[in-house]
Formats: sequence, C-alpha cells, structure tokens
Amino acid sequence: MKVNLFKAPHGGQLPLTEMGFGTAPLGNLYRELSEAQAQQTLQAAWDGGIRYFDTAPQYGLGLSEARLGEFLAGVNAADYVLSSKVGRLLEPADPVGFDAGQWINPPCNNIVYDYSYSGVMRSFEASLNRLNLDKLDILYIHDVDAFTHGSREASDCRIQQVMDGGYKALQELRAAGVVQAIGAGVNEWQACETLIGLGDFDLFLLAGRYTLLEQEALDSFLPLCDKKGIAVVLGGPYNSGILATGPIVGAKYNYEDAPTAILERVTQIENICREHKIPLVQAALQFPTAHPAVKTVIPGGQSAEEVQQNLKLLSLKTPAALWSDLKTAGLIQEDAPIPSGD
Repeated sequence: MKVNLFKAPHGGQLPLTEMGFGTAPLGNLYRELSEAQAQQTLQAAWDGGIRYFDTAPQYGLGLSEARLGEFLAGVNAADYVLSSKVGRLLEPADPVGFDAGQWINPPCNNIVYDYSYSGVMRSFEASLNRLNLDKLDILYIHDVDAFTHGSREASDCRIQQVMDGGYKALQELRAAGVVQAIGAGVNEWQACETLIGLGDFDLFLLAGRYTLLEQEALDSFLPLCDKKGIAVVLGGPYNSGILATGPIVGAKYNYEDAPTAILERVTQIENICREHKIPLVQAALQFPTAHPAVKTVIPGGQSAEEVQQNLKLLSLKTPAALWSDLKTAGLIQEDAPIPSGD
C-alpha cells in the first residue's frame, strides 16, 4: 500500500498509509461485535497493509481503545502510527438507568467534556492506560465544532477553552516527545481553519467534509493546509453511509436519514458512475485521496469483510473520464484534484 510521509515539524516523519483504520465500530457502534470479531477486523486491516489506526475515548466509552490496545500488544510499535483524542473524560456511571446512546453494551461510563489543561492531561493518561502504551504518535482535540455542540457560538466557546488550557497541555506533551504531532479531529473544516489561526497544529482529522458530496473545503481550508504543510486525515468518506449504500430508503447522511436534496444529488452521481461501470462506493473512497493535503483516508469497518472490501476498492483503477463527467455535470467542483488512476 502507498505510504505518504508526513513531516511533523516537531516530531520527524510519520508514515501514513494511504488508507487508515477508524476504530469507532470497535466500540460497538450501532451493533455489538464480539471480542473475536473485533480482533479479526483489526487483523484484516493489518494483513491488508494498513498501519495507521485512529481511536478515541468516546468510541464505545473506552471499549475501542481497550480492544485496539489488545491488538497492538502483539505487533511492533515501530511498525504503526496511532492517534487518539482528548476533550472527553470518562467517569463511572450508575448502572441504573444508564443510557449508552449509539454504543451497544459498552463499559458503564459517562462522558464529561473537558478541554482544560488538567482535563487534557487526565484524558491522555487514561487513554494510555486503556491502550497499555506509554506514548502516542498523534493526539487530536476532539469535536470542538458546531455539529457537536449545537452552534457556531458554542463551537467558538469550546475552541477558546482549548486555547486557554488544553492547548498548553498538547504543546507540553509534544515537546516531551510522548506525542509526535497534535491537531484536532472534527466534523467541520471551519473549526480547523479557526484553530490554524490560533495555534501551531500539525494536522487535522476532518470527518465527512471533503467527499464526492461536499467540496467547500477546497475554497480556503485545504489550500491553506497545503500552503502551511499541515496534513489532513480524511474521515467519513461515505458521509455516514449514503456514498456506500447509494440513495436507498433509510440511507444515512451525517448520521441521520438523508434529506431529499442529498438523495437526488447522490442519484445523479451514481448514474454517472454506472455509465462508466464504476461502483459509487469506489469513486467515493478514491476521490479525496487525490488532494495533496490529504495523507490518508480512514473509512473504518465493522467486519474483516468490510475492511477487505475497502482495500480492494482503493486499489481498483477508475477512468479519468468519470471524474471529467462529474465535473461537467457540476457534481464536483471544477478545481477538485482527481485520482490519477495509477
């Protein structure tokens, strides 16, 4: 698998495989995985050449980190790149009336948002304990966006909390060498762009905001990252599912049922893909990898079979005429970089 070398200004080079693995599904997202299934899924990713793994305390309320830590205990730490996140502390919850939300049978923990200096340090230490490690390659501030907190004003408030406290903790961890690179993992490019103007960040994990459906990030954010040498990890290439399933009944977009306008646009995209005999999901996975700022795409996977399918889709050739026709139809921006097809 192709490896993109990301030069972290304060931590040397990090080799990011063109595809990484997002471990939210290992936290029993929407459906429960057995321990054996979780480990088989990770093994399929490893056997396929994936060497970048992303996790977070939120994913399964600690379960994802614990499962990933168990797997990584059996491989050489020098052979992979690992990221986790801060901003959510996990505190033991009363089992009576406990609501795990989207996570099925996770540990009985409540989430407490905390972007302070001490909150970031506590979150980092707790993640190391669950992962059974003594350092991480990448540490992201998690979800300081309007999507998570409800409004642009609330997002700005969380960003200010980070810059007033948690950012100093991130700087200290990076300077101490227990973290090589720092950034933010969010659902909106606007929050990332704001953070670039406030601090010294190495990379951003952007979920779902540069896909076949959405390219607004091309207008300012991605060119800014390219200019400053800031790497982008692209999560959510299927926009929560609709670019994988197509515009079927119940298709998901941004974790909810897709609205009519999105269903219609995906129908148009899928029709052009069909003309070229290319599955929609193949085009969706490959498209964001063409931008020079995007160093890896992390689609996740709920089974070994899904991981293997993603790996196959990334390796297939897609004709340049498909991208040209999508641009002619106004379905992707004219200035969007396109995969070479090699």
